[in-house]
Amino acid sequence: MRPGPRNAIGACVLCIAGGSAAAQASPRAAVVTVHTERAPVNRFDPTATFGAGLDGHSKGVLADIYTAANIRAMLGVGFSVATYRLRTELGVEAWHWNARGRWSDSAHRRGYWTSNDTSSEPLRLSYGFRLPRRGNTLDQADNSGYSRLDDGDTSSFWKSNPYLDRRFTNEPDSLHPQWVIVNLGRPTPVNAIRIHWGVPYAQQFRVQYWSGVNVTDVDENPPGHWVTFAGGAERDGHGGIELRRLSAAAVAPRFVRLVLTMSAHTAPRGSEDARDSIGYAIRELEIGVMAGTALNDAVRHGTSRTTQSVTYASSTDPWHRAEDIDLDLEQPGFDRVFASGLTFGRPAMVPVPVLYGTPENAAAELRFLRGRGYAIGRVEMGEEPDGQYVAPEDYAELYAQTARVLRAEWPDAPLGGPGFQGLESRVMFAWPNDSAGASWIPRFLGALRARGRPGDLTFFSFEWYPYDDMCAPSAPQLAAASARLTDRLAQVERDGMPAELPRVIAEYGYSAFAGRAQADIEGALLNADIVGRFLAVGGRTAYLYGWEPSLLDESPRCDTWGNNMLFLADERRRIRYRLATAHGARLLTREWTAAAGVHDMFAAESDARDAEGNELLSAYVVRRPDGTWSAMLVNKDPAHAYRVSVRFASRYGGALEGSRTVVRFSRAQYEWHADGPRGRPVRDLPPERVTLAPGAALVVPPYSLTVVRGGRGP
Repeated sequence: MRPGPRNAIGACVLCIAGGSAAAQASPRAAVVTVHTERAPVNRFDPTATFGAGLDGHSKGVLADIYTAANIRAMLGVGFSVATYRLRTELGVEAWHWNARGRWSDSAHRRGYWTSNDTSSEPLRLSYGFRLPRRGNTLDQADNSGYSRLDDGDTSSFWKSNPYLDRRFTNEPDSLHPQWVIVNLGRPTPVNAIRIHWGVPYAQQFRVQYWSGVNVTDVDENPPGHWVTFAGGAERDGHGGIELRRLSAAAVAPRFVRLVLTMSAHTAPRGSEDARDSIGYAIRELEIGVMAGTALNDAVRHGTSRTTQSVTYASSTDPWHRAEDIDLDLEQPGFDRVFASGLTFGRPAMVPVPVLYGTPENAAAELRFLRGRGYAIGRVEMGEEPDGQYVAPEDYAELYAQTARVLRAEWPDAPLGGPGFQGLESRVMFAWPNDSAGASWIPRFLGALRARGRPGDLTFFSFEWYPYDDMCAPSAPQLAAASARLTDRLAQVERDGMPAELPRVIAEYGYSAFAGRAQADIEGALLNADIVGRFLAVGGRTAYLYGWEPSLLDESPRCDTWGNNMLFLADERRRIRYRLATAHGARLLTREWTAAAGVHDMFAAESDARDAEGNELLSAYVVRRPDGTWSAMLVNKDPAHAYRVSVRFASRYGGALEGSRTVVRFSRAQYEWHADGPRGRPVRDLPPERVTLAPGAALVVPPYSLTVVRGGRGP
């Protein structure tokens, strides 16, 4: 389909594919007020602000991604900084970032791993190793692992992280209780439990059930509290196989929890590593009702998430073996990433594992990177801990231990993160009380302060995928998005996050789930709106997720396909189409702003709003290094064009008047054809560039991204 007239800005409403004829004929009036009577709300240099992420992928994919053609396309979007994402930390795996290193039990090639801090060969690939003492059925990666609490094999076992024991924390174990939870699938009669203890076992523990609103998943955070069974408290346990009657009459919970508060500190026969005797180990769990002397077990036992009852564990021992390597997941080697040019020669944000690694391995990683001369701007301490069911207090302890070791190697290391899954995470299974949990972030901050380590958090990073429901209409989501980000960041500050601490979006995109809007024009609008709003509230750096060429994914919830990506590729990751998001990113990085130099950003607002008060037209205004003004206008109204007047106050001067350059991207340039896994753009033109004559009206189309530049201020 050919686009409509492109020679005059006033005719742009005729170029729209979609929207009513009345809306196209009569743009609504909108006023954008730029608050130049106030000081700038932000000052930023695009070379340190606009970033994108590089991640691990399934077997063979990295070789297909890191081709000269793909790298050229990725560099051409205009980003200036990069972050390395750590998929192994989401998949409950220990990361061998260097294949050469040492085991704590070298004779048997097992134990706790530390990669070598040097390498005579380029590191092109690295791998994760599945943890054989895992207690979580589910993970945040591909869910290919399973829990050893109910795998039907009493020779395997779950074990808690030894670094949460008093020998490492210098605190009583009662301050870091460990727990396991079994989801029985539905309300199920329970009055007994059989625990097959491993070594070390728990001397003191409680068996509890959840009393409250019935939900299917622990992430739903219902109101309620944990209740200890009448016979569920033990103060002098002896391990072994323990059949325990919990109550005379059965109750019918969906969730059952063991809280472990004192370890026996027993070690397996022949053990030579002190960590073997630290923490808690359970080989198998059976839960149900007694029938005479027999236990009718309601737990499903199996070696996959579909064949076992879902279990959750407070932590996992990072002990593993050479045979546990996961060859189906590849992380790019550090040398491959830095040699590719995709870090732009500028300081990159790199991760160190915290939950499933050791402080020594993290320290070796930083020694390697610094020894290679690679520029490191930020060190992100883990990734998505708030999505891993670990208590904030436990994570703060692991964070502090790792930070102490890293500081010994690099006193000024820019540590931070820790890559929060979002800004709204709560802790359902809370400690020390037994009620539904408070917000994750203030508890984590409080625990760091209690350890005297607040200085180890030099920046605050989080991921921002604002919408889970990709089946819902996108227009209301777009309208509410900017206010939602503003509100959540304001809440984080009220929760105790220091205002002066740099804010970093470690990943952003429409949703963590697949949907059409990600590949259609809505994806471009939301991405630009996220970055604009983030900078308007003082954000420092934002990293887009989906920089690498990718494929469409199917939504798990409805019949829709999409992905957070800029380039739609074939199965060999050869780019077939440039999506709306790529064009939108280019407008952000190369049209709204100059390529480099300090930009002053001023607060701006529009009076185009919906019935709930959400901005339908968002405006983000900067004074570029050469003194010209530039406004990025995001029209989130799918049906109406707007005739926009931009008004400036006087203190800082300036105006968007006279001859202006206008660059716009709308449905006139882009049309998505939804066709399941074969979806593709059927119109994919670059943004339209016109010169707006003095006095001519500035009209922005429905669902559009427009940059207007001109004028000059003092």
